[in-house]
Amino acid sequence: MTGPRSSAEHILLAERFCARNYLPLPVVLARGEGCFVWDVEGNRYLDGLSGYSALNQGHRHPRIVAALVEQAGRLTLTSRAFHNDRMGPFLSRLCALAGFPLALPMNTGVEAVETAVKAMRRWGYEQKGIPAGRAELVVVTGNFHGRTLLAISLSDDPSSYAGYEPQVPGIVRVPFGDAAALAAAVGPHTAGVLLEPVQGEAGVVIPPDDYLPRVREICTARRVALCLDEVQTGLGRTGRMFAWEHWDTRPDLVCLGKALSGGVYPISAVCGTEELLGVFTPGTHGSTYGGNPLAAAVGMAALDVLVEEELPQKAARLGRVALRRLHAELDGAPPVKEVRGLGLMLAVEYHRPVAHRLVERLAREAAVLCKDTRGTTIRFLPPLVTPEEELLQALDRMLPILALG
Repeated sequence: MTGPRSSAEHILLAERFCARNYLPLPVVLARGEGCFVWDVEGNRYLDGLSGYSALNQGHRHPRIVAALVEQAGRLTLTSRAFHNDRMGPFLSRLCALAGFPLALPMNTGVEAVETAVKAMRRWGYEQKGIPAGRAELVVVTGNFHGRTLLAISLSDDPSSYAGYEPQVPGIVRVPFGDAAALAAAVGPHTAGVLLEPVQGEAGVVIPPDDYLPRVREICTARRVALCLDEVQTGLGRTGRMFAWEHWDTRPDLVCLGKALSGGVYPISAVCGTEELLGVFTPGTHGSTYGGNPLAAAVGMAALDVLVEEELPQKAARLGRVALRRLHAELDGAPPVKEVRGLGLMLAVEYHRPVAHRLVERLAREAAVLCKDTRGTTIRFLPPLVTPEEELLQALDRMLPILALG
């Protein structure tokens, strides 16, 4: 019996047996290298999504793959019931890079968010003296922190939470970018504030320059923990290693994931202060796979590639080139509402919900794979290793389609 060969056959099989929780483009990918992917028919595309930033280092970076293969030949899993010889060096490297004394390794970005929320709640009860069961978390509109029940309870997007009620209690939402509204929402029972420094799923929404510094001031003055979800923005995507560095606003906790693995293996972590992460004691939180030796080896290689190949600096330079070109060609185009970007985190927003149709055209006619969001916005997040000439050629193909809307 032979397996499917054409894209149509693969799509038919996937649609027959996979629950319909995604609406993927009709492209079946079979191979990737650097900034490119190839479908089963051999057509080449520029990857303009990078696994939602998991592939900042590009597809199959040889150093990261070599680390995976080498470690897979030695030891893959011990559980946290025992020490392993890879986790300590990896977390030491991560803490030094992030500038925090502690880190807690998990597997996926949403697990990092769950871990951070648990830390803030426990800290609120044990250290701040919030009455039992009364801790509140202040979040912002337009957020995206994952798909667990907690994460969708943080969201104001009905497509995320509808049909899954009741929501997790103790959540207060305020408008993103409005420091005054956040200050008004912080009360005596507030344990923490959680937000993305740049909102990804909302369509690369960048806050006013004074917003994050003001949020930091509010949290410090009211003795509230500040957690930044940098699962998508962190590790070079915005042109800095961490997006909070653009505003010199160090959080108490930072959630990391995606590019922490270079797109090779699920890895996430929360980095934070001794006061916040110190609330966890044996048995109060955990993960069978968190900190496993295979993940630690991959994570160490992924961090080394980011630093040694100066990928945040490349993202900053390429992002300036791309954003300048997008503004020059699309500002004033009738269908376009706004062009936004920071580093290689770029978006084009339209007045009408045409984004999905346009990303289909970009794949078919420009050989660039992008992702639409919220109906009206196209995100463009190529790998940070994309050569400048390839980026410019891709923009040449994309811009006529983007301008027409």
